[in-house]
Amino acid sequence: MLDSVESKNKASWRDYIEITKPGINKSNLIATFAGYFVAAGLTDLNLVTLILTLLGTALTIAGSCTLNNFIDRDIDPLMERTKSRPVADGRIKPATALWYGLTLTLLGLMLLAVGVNILAAFVAFIGVMVYVLIYSLWLKRTSTLNTVVGGISGAVPPMIGWVAANPAIDLNAWALFLILFMWQPPHFFALAMRRVEEYRQAGVPMLPVVKGFHETKKQTLFFTILLLPSSYLLFYTGTLGWFYLIVSLVLGGIYVVLSIRGFSAKDDIKWANQMFFYSLIYLTVILLSMVIDVLIRDLMRIL
Repeated sequence: MLDSVESKNKASWRDYIEITKPGINKSNLIATFAGYFVAAGLTDLNLVTLILTLLGTALTIAGSCTLNNFIDRDIDPLMERTKSRPVADGRIKPATALWYGLTLTLLGLMLLAVGVNILAAFVAFIGVMVYVLIYSLWLKRTSTLNTVVGGISGAVPPMIGWVAANPAIDLNAWALFLILFMWQPPHFFALAMRRVEEYRQAGVPMLPVVKGFHETKKQTLFFTILLLPSSYLLFYTGTLGWFYLIVSLVLGGIYVVLSIRGFSAKDDIKWANQMFFYSLIYLTVILLSMVIDVLIRDLMRIL
């Protein structure tokens, strides 16, 4: 009997991948690539730098997510969505997760600093500090501002990509940051509404738990509206063209309309599901439109 329990709780190699939250890592790497490609284009693209940027960013995010698993080991078992995570379920010991996370994070930051440039490493470092210390250790457990402030860390990947190709934090870098920053509250507010009872049970002060669905809808609308001027900036600077502008305005307009519809929704959870899945569509398509716009511009110049 004891052997079966030990076997059940024994970590597999998949657990050491799962603890790094590969789904989050993948979406962030797409944003990092988009930031790099917008800055470099086809003409200045350096494949080695791009690979090192993506690898360094991946390791940094993997390490940060592992540290988040370590920190949340007391509340993850209380939520259906997270109770089977490797640390929460006892398959990976907390001390192992701590050192694993620190090692991955340091490797990622060093790779960015040595293989790319110091500015890329610095931007990534800020993201780590916000996610691990300010969000995971502090605000997630104490304030409804956790989602908004935590969004800083989720908005740095495209900025890392930009400064990897163009080592300067200019208006374009901030524009990329703002798009991701404004996108995150509506995305995570929708998730929090879908899982509101789980967060309530775990004692996590997400906005829907503390202030209710109506206030959450108001703040969702606020951030979706701010997405429109934020996405316009890359066209304003001349970095991206009409293809990107049209796609971003259509995407943003739909997002605002969906947000407004929330105030008359009869089924709040159904509306939250729609908002959550549309947020994924929005992010994927707007990042893809950036890449396509650059390809159109550079191919026209070449041909």
